[in-house]
Amino acid sequence: MTSVFDDNGVNVPCTILEVGPCVITQIKTDEKDGYAALQIAYGEKKEKNTTKAMKGHFKKAGTTPKTKVVELKGFVRDWKVGDVITVDYFKNDLWLDVTAVSKGKGFQGVVTRHGFSGIVGTTHGQHDRERAPGSLGGSSWPSRVFKGMRMAGQKGNTTVKAVNLKIVKIIPENNLLLLKGSVPGSKGSYVVVQSPDSI
Repeated sequence: MTSVFDDNGVNVPCTILEVGPCVITQIKTDEKDGYAALQIAYGEKKEKNTTKAMKGHFKKAGTTPKTKVVELKGFVRDWKVGDVITVDYFKNDLWLDVTAVSKGKGFQGVVTRHGFSGIVGTTHGQHDRERAPGSLGGSSWPSRVFKGMRMAGQKGNTTVKAVNLKIVKIIPENNLLLLKGSVPGSKGSYVVVQSPDSI
C-alpha cells in the first residue's frame, strides 16, 4: 500500500494495481456453452512453458501465450475475440470490486483464527491452557463434533472479495489504478477487478 494527497490535502491510503492490458480470448454463449461469459487473459508467458492446447487457444484468439486466464459473467457490452481491455475501461466508474486469494496464515489456534478470549485466569489449576478452545459441547449425545464448529485450523488462503473500493486515481500510460484502502492478496498476486454493475 501507499498513500496520496487528495485535492483537499487529506492523506488517502491506497493500493496500486496494474490493470491490463487484458485480451479477450473467448466469448462463451448460452447456445454453445450453456452459459454466457467472457474469457480474458493477462500477462506474458514463454511458449516453451505453455501446453500445446493453450498455444492453440491463444493462437485462435490472435495473441501470444498469457499467464492468467479468467472468466467473467454479466457482460452486456458487445465484445469481440482479440479485443484489448485497458485501465481506461474504468474511467467512468467510481466504485470497484476486487477479488483475490487472501494471504495464507498457516495453522492457527482459536484465539488468532476466531478471536476467542481463551481462559482468562491463570490460577486454580489452569496450567498452560490460557489459549485453549474450551468445551466442544458433545457428550453421550451427539457423541461427535457438529459441522461448522469454530476450532483451530488453516487461516487465510481463501477467495476474498473486497467490495465498493473508491477509485483515487487512474494512470492510463502505465495501466495503473489506485484504489482507496487495501485489497486481498500478497504483493505481486493476481486480482480480478470488476465494476459492481454489469459490464
